[in-house]
This record gives sequence, structure tokens and C-alpha cells, in this order.
Amino acid sequence: MMELTEITNPSFIKKLNRDQMVELAEEIRKFLIGKLSVTGGHIGPNLGVVELTIALHRHFDSPDDKIIWDVGHQAYVHKILTGRAGDFDTLRQFKGLCGFPKMIESDHDVWETGHSSTSLSAAMGMAAARDVKGDSNYVIPVIGDGALTGGMALEALNHIGHAKTNMIVILNDNEMSIAPNVGALHAVLGKLRTAGKYNSAKDELEYILKKIPAVGGKLAAAAERVKDSLKYLLVSGVFFEELGFTYLGPIDGHDFNDLERNIQYAKKMDGPVLLHVITKKGKGYSPAEDDKIGTWHGTGPYKIETGDFVKSSSVAPSWSGLVAGTVQKLARVDRRIVAITPAMPVGSKLESFAAEFPDRFFDVGIAEQHATTMAAGLATQGMKPFLAIYSTFMQRAYDQMLHDISRQNLNVFIGIDRAGLVGADGETHQGVFDIAFLRHMPNLVIMMPKDENEGQHMVKTAIDYDEGPIVMRYPRGNGLGVTMDETLRPIPIGSWEVLREGHDGVILTFGTTIPMALEAANILFAKGIHVKVINARFIKPLDTAMLDTIFATGMPIITVEEAVLAGGFGSAVLEYAHDTLQNVAPIRRMGIPDQFIEHGNVDELLAEIGMTAGHLVENMESFIKMQAVEREQV
Repeated sequence: MMELTEITNPSFIKKLNRDQMVELAEEIRKFLIGKLSVTGGHIGPNLGVVELTIALHRHFDSPDDKIIWDVGHQAYVHKILTGRAGDFDTLRQFKGLCGFPKMIESDHDVWETGHSSTSLSAAMGMAAARDVKGDSNYVIPVIGDGALTGGMALEALNHIGHAKTNMIVILNDNEMSIAPNVGALHAVLGKLRTAGKYNSAKDELEYILKKIPAVGGKLAAAAERVKDSLKYLLVSGVFFEELGFTYLGPIDGHDFNDLERNIQYAKKMDGPVLLHVITKKGKGYSPAEDDKIGTWHGTGPYKIETGDFVKSSSVAPSWSGLVAGTVQKLARVDRRIVAITPAMPVGSKLESFAAEFPDRFFDVGIAEQHATTMAAGLATQGMKPFLAIYSTFMQRAYDQMLHDISRQNLNVFIGIDRAGLVGADGETHQGVFDIAFLRHMPNLVIMMPKDENEGQHMVKTAIDYDEGPIVMRYPRGNGLGVTMDETLRPIPIGSWEVLREGHDGVILTFGTTIPMALEAANILFAKGIHVKVINARFIKPLDTAMLDTIFATGMPIITVEEAVLAGGFGSAVLEYAHDTLQNVAPIRRMGIPDQFIEHGNVDELLAEIGMTAGHLVENMESFIKMQAVEREQV
């Protein structure tokens, strides 16, 4: 058996015997547990698909056959088998191996993803292209039971079944995605798991019918009706077969014999086939296997022997915990408050809210669009819904935000978690687009606090606000460790705060970039340059009264935001200056350029795109000098 780091492509698997495949699975698990204890990553999903991934690469010819990983949380084994084991020391690190499928890394990564429920639609596109070109390759999307509840996946299932497209769908059913699954489809899968071998019973029936002499022809003519009756007898609903799929399963996802037998059967069939594979998330590592709430779905570094996580040294509260905890505190005295999450109760730190207010907490599964419009429906009935949703996933509910919440001017509080750069998860998860796609929506208020104390007051502001929807952005990670006020108070909507006075220039910023601005101001002060720093905590509406005062001074202005420049906060300031026809000094903007930001430590990423205190100092110095030269020329 070759070393994992010696693997260049998966073709060697086809030559292995059963014992060698078992040995390979054990080596991969040992490798993952060791490497991820240092780098962190999605360990639970990957430990669960080791045998499945080996079996897929044994019976299909990647990349000619298209193996498409939904979400991508479970693609590490695939990466190992396609020649990237030697890069795992750099997993999710700056300029290192991506934690998700990445086309530039390998021809075997035929689809890039980081959001769930996309694989089936992508597979339909690849299968349609294959058919148009007259090719004969296999298309094999691998989707989890949690991702299957996403509306996009159900749309694709409907189309694939209707078109009778040749495709082998692998349903990787580990009974748990990031959090325990919810919904009627989860119940359907539960019935399928417990129903036993439906297909073996169906095959036995066909065999018996053919053996009956004389009447075999008549019985054969009625065989489909009899099989349908058996279907409903054995498996209540048979959801997938009603959609047009041939259903095979349940299949033991850790039994090579069961996997290979069913894959070979599926390859011989026409039309769409669904292999229902039962796996154990975290298999082979007891702390991950025993996890019931999704803690081991994705982790930071941990101690292999005990499973203890290597904790941050920060003693400040997490941003998610601060916001959820403040909402929970207010919910004790305000029965209008309810909380909604699309499958992220753990990440959004809403477990405590759910325990205290079970009838006022709604985890809707991976269904961001539904969650958003459900919040709108609650608001029409006088409730005050708190919708906790990651910035990257808010992208999926744009129309619902615009059409259902903003257009109807409903009192929904949206907590946009993981706003700004998130680091290791990379370009699919960076929360840098929400300002640009929300700022143009009428009726919407957008705010972001400078620290956790201001954050708790913003939660109070949002709960008290009764003039329409209000958004609070907050970053990943922990607060700054500031002193917390005991009494909550609302902040006047649209009001900014001067953090440092100055007369040579102005820095307008908010949220995570305020420490950078203050550091830059200190450096500039040492050079004799006095810069005003303003906490522009309301991104919409702007504090136009303060802006008018700043414009009147003629001081150069630099806006700084950990978000995309196109359509962002700086653009709003420029628009206001233009629309009010004020004679202001030129305005410079610092922020995320027009590109996707890949994975890595946030400080490294900011340095690469020129967003550090040092860059801000250089920018302000050159700006002030340019202004001085222009004044002399006049």
C-alpha cells in the first residue's frame, strides 16, 4: 500500500482487494484526525464518507465521470485520493489548500461550492451538456440529507425526475447536518431508513412471479401494479420514486460490499437513480461520533487524545453569543420576540433561547428564503422576529428581503452574523457583500457596532424600532473585552459618534475596522497630523448632519469598510456629496476590491488587499499632501 502523500490520482483504487480498501480507509481516517487536529476543519463530515468516497473513485473514472460534492464539507477524502494529501498541512491557511472543492487545485474538482443544495442543479446542467454532445459519462452528485431540504435541491429533483435524465444521485444520509435536521422530508428519510431492503423484496417478488407456470404472463402484465402495492406496503410514501427516480437503499455507507453492489446496479439502469447511503458522521473518532448537536461538524484545532478544543485566549464574549443572549434577555419581558434560524442554532448561539422559549424558536432547516419570508409573516401579526443568518447565506434570500420584508416595511430584526472577512472558509463564506445588496432597499436600516457594549445597545435599538426592518451586522469571533453597561438603551437611528477629534483629515469607518482607524490616527498624531475618527455605526441612514459639518471644513475624507467597495458605505458617502452638490474635498475609499477573497487568516488577507493601519496612514498622508499642493496651486 502506497503512502497517502504518494497518491497522484485515484486509479490505483481499482486494483485494490477488499482488505486493502479497508486498510486504506483506516489510513485516511488516521491521517484526517491527525492533520485536522492542527489546522481545524470539517472533520465530522469527512470521517463519515471515507468508504463512500473510495467506492465512488473505484467504480467511476474521475474526472471524465463527474463527481459533484454538495456544500463541499465532505471533500477532504476526495482531495486525498486525487493527489493532495501532501498539502494538508496548509489546509484552510493563507495560500494553502482550500477547505472546499477548487477547480484550480485539481481537474477532479468539477464543481466549486460552499453553500448547500447546489449539486443537483449543477449535475442536471452537466448531464444535459453530456447528452447534447452525445457523450456517455456518468454524473454523480453527492448530497446530504440536510442539504436535500433546501428548496433548490427539491426544484432540481423535480426537474431531473421529469426529464428522466441519466444520473446517479448519492444521498449521504448521516441523520445530521450542521445541526439536527428538521422537517417533513427528514421524517420521510427516517421511514426509509427503518423500512429495510425495499429493492431486495421487490426483486424477490419478480423472481417468484416468473417461476409460476401458465399464469406468469398475466401476472407479469400486472407486475407494476403489484410492485406499487408492495412499495406502499413496505415504504410509506416512497418520495423519490414518485419523483421519477429508481430508489436503491438504504445502503450501509461503511460496508464496501453493500456500496459496490448497489453502485454496479445503478450503473446499469436508465434514468435517474438515487442511492440512499447511511453513514455515521465522525466515524472512527469517538468525540466526533458522539456529537449530537453539530459541534464536530467543523472545528478549530483540538487535542486528539481527549477531543478537547484548543480554545481562544480571548475572555470577551463571542459576537453571536452576545447578540443571541441580549435578544433572549429582552424576550423575557417582551412576548412579541421570536427567533428564527435556517439550520444554524449552534453557530448563531441560539440553543439557550430555544431551551427557554421552545414555542418561540424556529429552526427551519437549510431554507434561508423560507426563513426570511416566515419572519415577514410573523411581523404582519404583531410579532418581533429576530432572524439570525450568516452574511454569506443572506445572499440566498435577497428577493425575500426586498419583496417580502422591505417592500412591506415590516418590523423584522435581521442579525447578520459573520459580517466581514471570516478567514479559513474562504471566498464562499466571506461576509462582504451584504451592505452592497441591502443598502439600496427602501425602508431598511443597517447598523454595525464598534464593540460588544455598543452591540448590546444596538440589539435594544432593533427590538424597540417599530418603523420597519432593521439590520445589525456583527463579525465572526469574539468582542474586544470592553466594560458592559448594565442598563440597555436604544441608540438614535442614523447617529454617528466622534471617537477622536482632529483637523487635518477624517476617517469614516465602523465595526471591525475602527481599531485599525484608531491605530492609524495614533501613528499620524506622532507625525504631527491630527485626524478625526468617526464611528459611522449607521450605514443606512447616514448621519447627514455630521457629514454636512465635515464637508464644510474641506478636510480630506477616507472611508474604510471591511466590505466590497462597489455599492458599499463609501459609495453612499460619495452619493450624498454628489446629490447635495456640496463643495467637498475629494473622498477616498478603502475596502474590499472587485475580487473574491480566498481563505486565510483575516490579518493576512487584509494585508494582501492593502487594508492595514499602515496602509491607512500612507493613504491619509499622501491625501493631505495632495490637498496641500492643490491649495498652493490655487
